[in-house]
Amino acid sequence: MDKRATIKDVAEAAGVGVATVSRVLSGGSASPRTRERVLAVAAQLDYRPSALGRNLRQRRTGGMGLLVPDLTDTFHAQLAEGVLACARAAGEPVVLGSTAGDPEQESELIGMLLEQSVDRLIAVPSGDEDTWAPAIRAGMTVVFADRLPARPSSDEDDDPATTAVNDLMLLDGVSSGSRPRPLDAPSVVADDRAGIRTAVRYLRGLGHRRIAFLGGPGHDRRAAAFGAAVGAPVDEELVVFATGSRDSAYAAASGLFQSRPDLSAVVAGGNVLGEAAVLAARELDLRVPRDISLVMYDDVPWAELCSPPLTVIAQPGRDMGYRAAELVLRSGGRRPRGVMLPTELIIRGSCGPHRQ
Repeated sequence: MDKRATIKDVAEAAGVGVATVSRVLSGGSASPRTRERVLAVAAQLDYRPSALGRNLRQRRTGGMGLLVPDLTDTFHAQLAEGVLACARAAGEPVVLGSTAGDPEQESELIGMLLEQSVDRLIAVPSGDEDTWAPAIRAGMTVVFADRLPARPSSDEDDDPATTAVNDLMLLDGVSSGSRPRPLDAPSVVADDRAGIRTAVRYLRGLGHRRIAFLGGPGHDRRAAAFGAAVGAPVDEELVVFATGSRDSAYAAASGLFQSRPDLSAVVAGGNVLGEAAVLAARELDLRVPRDISLVMYDDVPWAELCSPPLTVIAQPGRDMGYRAAELVLRSGGRRPRGVMLPTELIIRGSCGPHRQ
């Protein structure tokens, strides 16, 4: 018996991405030419997603999916531990996938989970809202953890800073006055705004005025919180973003230190970025905290083993995963409300008074 066609087969035959196929087959946006080509290929390969849609709407198959950008990232591992603990207590299997921070790979994994009739999913998203809308329209119950999907790049009415501020307001249950997010999915996130604000105030209290933010994928809300904490006008050269790789994080940290010798403190938006900042400072003979003070978002085991130990903004990764699993298991009936978990500034030895 021939193997049943998958969404990836349709994408390859049509010469488009998996995300595009998902949008077309679920009635989303696409050019008429692309839509016609995708539908023609789907018909030719006898790809039938409608049966899946009926299955998702009519029955709960059991099991849940978990998608994270990087399983080697300590925070993502902590989050996964929480999900697995909750699922184990409920007797539910978990399908675990790593997206490598790639929206196309993420979309492909979503399609695979849909085809396997996995109807509940927890995700640290890498793709934007267009990546996730087809799965939610198909009936999949989705809970986002740690961060929210970004607005599509085609939304020209929202710049990144405005979007991130709106996200912070939405997480607080406050309407920003702009159009609401179309994704009807709850989230479990940490209170980024309070965590970043506390860290900036702590550094300001030590006399630091030129403070930088080193961010990565999914850190738009943290960058917006940093901008609000330091106040206008924000020196754009002091807000630097890397891609998801460790090499990119190191390059961003090294470039920041070399281009701004007047810099006295850095807030790293995640543990990979904090690791990169420590390595770059060491390579450039910058002493922590005598020459540069460092605060890292995420409390991971190696942070205490550094010399000096790192001051961190701790977020409860395992609890975040557990709460996200509770929400997705509670699916059905009224949509559950999102959860915001507290952060804590843990002061260690990587910050010191600013030296003139």
